[in-house]
Amino acid sequence: MLYRSLGRTDIQVSLICLGTMTWGQQNTEAEAHEQLDYAVAEGINFVDTAEMYPVPPMPTTQDRTESYLGTWLARPGNRNKVIVATKAAGPSRKLSQAAHLRQGQTRHDRTNLESALHDSLKRLKTDYIDLYQLHWPDRTTNHFGELGYRHVPDEDGTPISETLAVLADFVKAGKVRAIGLSNETPWGVHEFLRQSELLGLPRVASIQNPYNLLNRSFEIGLSEMAIRESVGLLAYSPLAFGALTGKYLNGQQPAGARLTLWERFARYKGEVAERAIRAYVELAHSHHIEPAHLALAWVNSRDFVTSNIIGATTLTQLKQDIESIHTSLSADIVHDIEQIHRQISNPCP
Repeated sequence: MLYRSLGRTDIQVSLICLGTMTWGQQNTEAEAHEQLDYAVAEGINFVDTAEMYPVPPMPTTQDRTESYLGTWLARPGNRNKVIVATKAAGPSRKLSQAAHLRQGQTRHDRTNLESALHDSLKRLKTDYIDLYQLHWPDRTTNHFGELGYRHVPDEDGTPISETLAVLADFVKAGKVRAIGLSNETPWGVHEFLRQSELLGLPRVASIQNPYNLLNRSFEIGLSEMAIRESVGLLAYSPLAFGALTGKYLNGQQPAGARLTLWERFARYKGEVAERAIRAYVELAHSHHIEPAHLALAWVNSRDFVTSNIIGATTLTQLKQDIESIHTSLSADIVHDIEQIHRQISNPCP
């Protein structure tokens, strides 16, 4: 396993991060623990979760994911084996599925963030979180696949300076080691960094955004920020919900798969997406590489990536995903990837 620094902190995280958003919906507690045991044995020391998980978010399942991780962390010696990252939900202006959290009180102000942190610590059965992230911004912006920014004048959002002050108190109290962003924009990252410098508050260490061969939009404005400011990407959906394995090509609907179960995940479907997926799958096969390894190795190789968040519903999938760490992409393969990208750029932003 390879390890990289989390921002400008002294925390070293594995290049492969274990994602958890299926736990409590598609995976049982026993399966979650089995994944954790295997991942740690393979050198993974980084686990990412969220108060809103599992996904799709529902009142009947919310908090199971953190709770499953918590029962594993409570076993003797396990807490010291992993870097735990979790996320506080943002306002439910657009993401109505999160409205059940704290009766819709999910703004990034002191009252709500203190409540969110307290509940996460309780479910995780720990007294500190290594990386505490804001799941999405406390302002109207384009995220979760929405194209185009529509400005809302005089919006009543929590000032970033206020949010940072709350997070700083968490760090000072020893309840949080580092802070991060998720589903953020270049302006948002810049403003968090500016306010931390102005006010002498902790810097954000990372940004967790989608990044894969079908959605390289992170490269347009955020990759330079990630490198120059040491706010590395924690890449989520590196396999585009499994679409980049090719398992949905030609109308296939594998039983139990996420894009089979839930129509709401149509982000990685469609004619243009299928054309791109087919091209990447054929490229992988032509070089005798598993399509999943090609897609994950691409993410692993990016210099702005701190960690690649994989998710699996079976141990077989998890093993295959972790094995991507051993796949190197030749200059010829990278050239061919870029050729496909030029022809079909970001079909699933």
